[in-house]
Order: sequence, then C-alpha cells, then structure tokens
Amino acid sequence: MLKDLIIKNRSYRRFYQEKSISTAVLEELVDLARNSPCGANKQNLRFFLSADNEKNSIINKCIFWAGYYTDWDGPEDGEKPSAYIVIVKDTSAGSGMAQDEGIAAQSILLGAVEKGMGGCIIANINRKDLKQLLALEEKYEIALVLAIGYPKEKVVIEELKQDNDIKYWRDEKQIHHVPKRKLDDLILN
Repeated sequence: MLKDLIIKNRSYRRFYQEKSISTAVLEELVDLARNSPCGANKQNLRFFLSADNEKNSIINKCIFWAGYYTDWDGPEDGEKPSAYIVIVKDTSAGSGMAQDEGIAAQSILLGAVEKGMGGCIIANINRKDLKQLLALEEKYEIALVLAIGYPKEKVVIEELKQDNDIKYWRDEKQIHHVPKRKLDDLILN
C-alpha cells in the first residue's frame, strides 16, 4: 500500500554499510524518477551514481548530515550509506522547475523502501567541491544528494507536541523520533 511505503520512507542516517547495492539497482531507482512527472516535461535532471567505496568517500566528504544534531558529524565507518545518487540539473536542457528534484528524489526513495532499503535527501552540500571532485561538466548544477542503504536505525513518527517543536531527535536507545503535525492542523477548510 502506498501509505505504508510513505510512512517507511524516513530520513535514515545510519546504515549497514557492509550491505552493498549494485549499480543496476541504482539504475532501476533512477528509472522511477525518469518515469515520474516533471514540470513542463523539461527532463533536465541527470544522475551521478555511486556504489563503490572510493566514490562514496568523495561524496561523503562534501555533505553535511542532520542539522538538528549539533553534536553529530554524520554516520561513522560501518554505518555510512552503501550508495549515493547525486541529482544534477543540466542547465543546457533549460531551467526546469523547482519541484522536479523533489519529485525525482521521492520517487527514488519510495522505490528504495519498496526494495527494503532506505535513504536520506541531503541538500546541505559543498556543491563547488563535489562538482569538481566528480569532474562534472560546467553545464551541470548539483541539486541534491540521496544517501541510500539498508537502514540500521529505527525511525518513528509521533504527534507534534503542544510546544510545536518540529525538531527530530534521538532517544537514549538511538531511536530517531520525527514529530508530525495532526492532519486537522493542516487542512484549512
């Protein structure tokens, strides 16, 4: 059921690094994005796939994890993602639409969840260094990085408390808690 996939599609930040993911699986996930809608059918997104330790290490050095965890620099060795998909805009194919990378990311991550994996959308990126390290042509602009792997952490959704604090947090058992507003609080009419 789609709702089950959406609920399981959390921002995972710790993975079983030893469980590899093939490039063929990454291609299957990108194919979901390729077949998803995009604004004005511009199709200006491109994808850099990484499923090996060397490329993963390069990407990992250029991303910043979990802004609300001020005392955490990201996953430790053994808990890093097994793969990354860097979503890139091809500026020579037109400007595209702002929502396109979000639609693509959601499609890819729902596909990952369906395959028993999980991921995290990362927008806090050292784009200049990553573009150079990946040897991307000038016409490409990095939009997002998707970390993908087999989740090592448990993530639970809970109701937003009365203080309206939306910050996610980890408890003493390292369970990741994500507060969500009630449906009634979102509907305007």
